[in-house]
Amino acid sequence: MTSTPAPSGLPLPYGAPISLAQAKVIMAAAEKEAAANHWPMAIAIVDSTGHLVLFQRADQTQLGSMEVSVGKAMTAVKFRRPTKVFEDAIAGGGAGLRLTTMPGVLALEGGIPIVVGGQVIGAIGVSGMLSTQDAQVANAGLAAL
Repeated sequence: MTSTPAPSGLPLPYGAPISLAQAKVIMAAAEKEAAANHWPMAIAIVDSTGHLVLFQRADQTQLGSMEVSVGKAMTAVKFRRPTKVFEDAIAGGGAGLRLTTMPGVLALEGGIPIVVGGQVIGAIGVSGMLSTQDAQVANAGLAAL
């Protein structure tokens, strides 16, 4: 799994939407990572068309994390890149601040495209703890596919 650009410098192409079976594999691994660390998290998986495939919220997850996890997944799939790219650009200031005007951008780490065979088939978004911890859970999910 990688979210690096295609060799031509263009973003990776979209592929067929992630299957429910694939999403369940990713979700189970992400949930396991969150539970192992006692992190209450919301986890969302969307397909390559931007539709929600799977969502779950652990007990005692802060309510705001539900919408944030979906937003991270949607940002990652719509722009075919991890949400950390946007977080870093805004943190850098200057021209990066223009990203705050882009509709549909949630600039918080924890949203990552799901790439299979060089194509984006969906994305995962995780929210509930620090953004770095959200990304840790997302990456654990991706590693299982």
